[in-house]
Amino acid sequence: MKKKEIMIDVDHVSMRFNLGIEKGFSLKQGFIDLFNKEKRKNKKKNEFWALKDVNFKINKGEVVGFIGSNGAGKSTLLKVVAGVMKPTKGSVAAYGNICPMIELGAGFDPQLTARENIYLNGAVMGYSKELIESKFEEIVEFSELKDFLDVPVQNFSSGMTARLAFSIATIVDPEILIVDEILSVGDIAFQAKSEAKMLSMIGGGTTVLFVSHSLEQIKKLCDRVIWIEHGVVQKIGGKDVCDEYKKAMKVKENKR
Repeated sequence: MKKKEIMIDVDHVSMRFNLGIEKGFSLKQGFIDLFNKEKRKNKKKNEFWALKDVNFKINKGEVVGFIGSNGAGKSTLLKVVAGVMKPTKGSVAAYGNICPMIELGAGFDPQLTARENIYLNGAVMGYSKELIESKFEEIVEFSELKDFLDVPVQNFSSGMTARLAFSIATIVDPEILIVDEILSVGDIAFQAKSEAKMLSMIGGGTTVLFVSHSLEQIKKLCDRVIWIEHGVVQKIGGKDVCDEYKKAMKVKENKR
């Protein structure tokens, strides 16, 4: 039997945030705070652990769905895996190039046009100018934004921005694709087209980490499901995890 190739190894990852609102930091203030017991105590109270000792491995070609309530830690986890955030504890090893579709349009300059942002965002993602030029028409056609190429992105709706970003991000098949709620953006027709594109990438052997509030979408696309609640992994398993999660949420709702 052929040994499975691990693409992502999340090892005892925890992520802490400080909810205290501080206007800024100076070396002098930091030194003073070292001797301020009350401030240190309050800082401890304001700590929030978004992830707590998360462990899992993802194999090459696997499509893994992440489910959980709002604020459960799903998006934070994907950002840690993508390298956007550094965990407070633990480590993440990724064995392949990652295409993170977490905050679509984050690499856009709102004052530049869609045309200009195609080149800018493509460069941010590591694509050469030659590659972008060869795929330009494909990007425009897929995004369905031909009539808006010379309009500044700041005038785009969130759906239009997402369409453009998705079209740029998927011009090449990455080894690891990280998707956070992207397929829920835009109109139904574009959602279906994006889903079909993802399926073709999956068929090509791309490893996918996928967050969605649509359990039906998770069931349709994913091989395995990871359920996270309050930063803690509740269960890792097959598509039946979706049913367990749905049942737990119904019980929780009835208790209110």
